[in-house]
Amino acid sequence: MHRVFLIALFCAVCACSSVTAQTSILYETEVRTEAKAGLEALYDLRFEEAEAHFQKITQHYFDHPIGPFLEALTLWWTILLDLTDTSHDEEFYAAMEEVIDRSEARLAINEHDFDAMFFKGIALGFRGRLRSNRRDWIRAAADGKRAMDYVLAVAAADSTNNDFVLGRGLYRYYAALIPERYPLIRPITLFLPPGDREGGLAELRRTATEGYYMQTEAKYFLLQIHYLYEGNFQECVRLVRWLRERYPSNAFFHTLEGRIYARWYQWHAVETVFTEVLERYMAKDFGYTPAMGEQALYFLARAQIVRGDERAALGNLFSLEALTARMDEDTYFKVMGRLYQGIAYDLLGERENAVARYESVLAMKRWGSSHSIARRYLAKPYPAVE
Repeated sequence: MHRVFLIALFCAVCACSSVTAQTSILYETEVRTEAKAGLEALYDLRFEEAEAHFQKITQHYFDHPIGPFLEALTLWWTILLDLTDTSHDEEFYAAMEEVIDRSEARLAINEHDFDAMFFKGIALGFRGRLRSNRRDWIRAAADGKRAMDYVLAVAAADSTNNDFVLGRGLYRYYAALIPERYPLIRPITLFLPPGDREGGLAELRRTATEGYYMQTEAKYFLLQIHYLYEGNFQECVRLVRWLRERYPSNAFFHTLEGRIYARWYQWHAVETVFTEVLERYMAKDFGYTPAMGEQALYFLARAQIVRGDERAALGNLFSLEALTARMDEDTYFKVMGRLYQGIAYDLLGERENAVARYESVLAMKRWGSSHSIARRYLAKPYPAVE
C-alpha cells in the first residue's frame, strides 16, 4: 500500500453508528462454505475453481453487493500479477462502483445495514489501492478516508469477530506510525482517534491466526508491515513461507519471497528463488507473467554480480532489456536494469560501455535514486559490490 494511501487511511474519522452484524450474509452457512473454498482457490490462482464457488453465492443472492465484489476478485488478482498492464483497470473500477451502488441503495433504506457498510468500505478500499498503484493520489486518498469510516464501524459492530478487526488493526498501526514518518501531518492527529502500533499489530495477528475469511489478507498485510516498516526479516520469512506453502501456484507470493531475501541481501536464496521463478515463466506457467520474468532476470543479475559473475549478469540484464522493450514507458526494472548494466561493465573494466549506460539512465525516468547513482558512477567508476 503506497504512502499517500496510508495517510488517507489515517485521516479517517471513527464512525459511531449502532450497526449490528448479527444478520450479515457473512454468517450464512452457504456463504461461509463457498466463499472460503473460493478464496482458497483464488489465492492459489485457480481462477475457474474460485469463480465456480463464487457463482453459487451470487446466484442465490443476486441483488446483494457481495455478487459483483466476488466476481471482481479474479480480476483484481489478474491486475496484481502484472501492475504494468492497465487494460483491466476500467472493468475493475466498474465492478467496485457496482458494489458501492448496491450498498448505497441498501443504506438508503437502512443506514445501519451491516452488509452495506462492510461491502461499501471494502470496495472503496480496493478501489483506493488500485488508484494508489496508478499514482492517482488525490482520489486514492478520498477512497481511503471513506473506506476507513466504514471499516471502523464494522469492527465496532462485532468485536468478537476475528475478521472484522483487520481494518481496525490497520488503522491503529498506521495512526501511530504515520505521524512519526510524516511529521507535517502530526497536527491533524489531535482531532483523530489515537493510534496504537502494538495494539494494531496484535489485532492483525489475531486475524492472521484466527480469521476465517481474512486470514490470508492479514498475513499479507503483516508481511508488508514487517518488510517496509518494522524491518523484521525473520517474521517476513515466516509469513511468506506460510503463503508459499499454502498457495504454491501463486506467482505473486513466489516473487515476494525472492524480494524479501534481496531486501536483506541473502543473495544465495535470491538466486535459488528467482531461478525457479524464471523457469516457471519460461514454461509459461499460469500467473508467471512478463512482469514476473522481469523481476527474476533483474534479481538474478544482481545476485550474479555479488558472486562475481558479471558476464552472466549482463546476459540476464540484456534479456531484461529485451523483455521490457514491449512497453514504451521507462518502468522501474527497465531503468534499474540499465543502471546495473553499467555497474557490471565497470566491474569488468569496460569503462566506455559503463559510461554509456549511466548516461542513458539519466535520459530515462527517475526511479528513486537512479539518477544520483548514475551521476556518482559517471564521476567515479563503480568500485565494488554495494
